[in-house]
Amino acid sequence: MEISTENRDGALIARAAGRIDGANARDFEAAVQTAIRDCEGPVIIDCEDLSYISSAGLRAILLIAKTLGKRNVKFALCSLSEPIAEIFQISGFDQIISTHSSQADALAAVGG
Repeated sequence: MEISTENRDGALIARAAGRIDGANARDFEAAVQTAIRDCEGPVIIDCEDLSYISSAGLRAILLIAKTLGKRNVKFALCSLSEPIAEIFQISGFDQIISTHSSQADALAAVGG
């Protein structure tokens, strides 16, 4: 699992790559929580290069969403591959967390 961040149009974009599973979900969450610590603008996690996410990874994303929600910071996911999108649909997470087909769509939706 790799994570990188950049600021684009007033939003923090975190790009997740590889696998997020029980072995590294806490590291993923900690990296994103550190990146968003002082963030006041919208946050988008770009999942274009994410190949797998387990229930531990879903939990990490939910905890990130909860942290941002408490601060009234807009949050979205984008560029989910078909298998990852299916996991979000089956788990119902697509009803809790805004998902978009592209980074541009996510930026437009969160006002970045």
